[in-house]
Amino acid sequence: MVAFAGAQTPNYKVVFDMSSRDSVNQQAIVREIGLITGASPDAKLEIVIYGQGMDLVVKDRSPQQSAIEKIIADNKASFKVCAMTMKRTNIDKSQLIPGVEVVPDGVYEIISKQQQGWGYIKVGH
Repeated sequence: MVAFAGAQTPNYKVVFDMSSRDSVNQQAIVREIGLITGASPDAKLEIVIYGQGMDLVVKDRSPQQSAIEKIIADNKASFKVCAMTMKRTNIDKSQLIPGVEVVPDGVYEIISKQQQGWGYIKVGH
């Protein structure tokens, strides 16, 4: 078991694809970040939000806001939101939870991470 855990630690890099407004999926991503960083504190985790997932990172709309603020403050994961989705849904950067970053294209961000060797997980149930 120790060898298995040790083998995961050096290159634990995962990009999560979050395009769901479902509260169960949004709770799951917060829980997964806690589980992963609890087992592999040096893991690099990125959550890319686009499409119907926007409310996850909009201030005063996200039931996960306090958890996301803590994750960002503790540097356990980065949250990146698609600028095209923001434009389409009339969301301004000032409406995002502090620390959430904007990328030009969420899908391109995910593809770029995969090309850099990051694992990929589509958040869903």
